[in-house]
Amino acid sequence: MKLLVIGASRGIGACVVEAALARGHEVRALSRSAADMPLRDGLEPLPGDATDPEAVAEAVQGVDAVVMALGVPEGLSMLWTEVTLFSEATGALLPAMQQAGVRRLVAVTGIGAGDSASALSTAERMTQKALLGRPYADKDRQEEMIRASGLDWTLLRPGILTNGAVGRYKVLREPGEWRMGLISRRAVADAVMQTLEDETSIGTAPVLVR
Repeated sequence: MKLLVIGASRGIGACVVEAALARGHEVRALSRSAADMPLRDGLEPLPGDATDPEAVAEAVQGVDAVVMALGVPEGLSMLWTEVTLFSEATGALLPAMQQAGVRRLVAVTGIGAGDSASALSTAERMTQKALLGRPYADKDRQEEMIRASGLDWTLLRPGILTNGAVGRYKVLREPGEWRMGLISRRAVADAVMQTLEDETSIGTAPVLVR
């Protein structure tokens, strides 16, 4: 496949790029800092802003699927600064995909987004709201937009992220199985690749934990 990875230069996005290239896929990497990515076979760095409709419309041309793996810098400012990155980027992406005829979308959000908030204990819910309330409010908006898009979407909701190896992990599709847990960024990237190859995952929103 030829994939567009949005948020490709760090975190989960960078791990998705590595996993995709290792599987022989071509990757177009959209990121503001994409020009700093080392060149290699199969990789097309594309510097650009994920919230810019023109940049995103250019980026989706000729790809088979899109992986959205955006993140916001962690810091105290998240406690008081409104977060709109996820919904703004999704607002730029969805019409671009529809116009280009690209249907497959895998978006990485997180446990606590959308209806997965029901899986959190009272303490987990209060902690997440206190520390990550603004980013997760925007992830809620993002998930709603994707669900209403009519595209072939999958939402992946990892638990607490680590920097370990892929290892063994679980894809919890049923709400009754959902729970908080740890998972490495590389494992999330592996799950992204597995999801892209599995048509039965379309229209699902599983939680990912170790």
